[in-house]
Amino acid sequence: MRYKTIVTLSVLFTSVIVLSGFMPQAEKKASNLKVLPKDISHEDLDKIMDGYKAALGVKCNFCHAPSKDDPKHMDFASDAKPEKEIARNMMRMTNRINKKFFHVKNANEVKAVLAVNCVTCHNGKAHPEAAN
Repeated sequence: MRYKTIVTLSVLFTSVIVLSGFMPQAEKKASNLKVLPKDISHEDLDKIMDGYKAALGVKCNFCHAPSKDDPKHMDFASDAKPEKEIARNMMRMTNRINKKFFHVKNANEVKAVLAVNCVTCHNGKAHPEAAN
């Protein structure tokens, strides 16, 4: 009798573990977004951040601080690095320019519209060169 109970519980436990791998996982929502839409999808946020990295020739740690619990991972919500606020100000600036001069209402949806973006000035460099 005891053997049947152990086997039954083992099968149930294993089934729960296996089936939990097929359960849809809730999408992680970004926090501390001050310029980008708060309801942005993880996929769209990744695309935007990949664009910033390419435009400035940097990696995530240029703007994002390491996690205090595990320095090998980023704390994307942290405002510890001043570069993050500089990036936000640059986003606000390009949004204002595009709205005023190029009549772009939502800079996050710009596809083939002539508009100002990070690469316009940065050209793949973390700090844009001054014009002579």
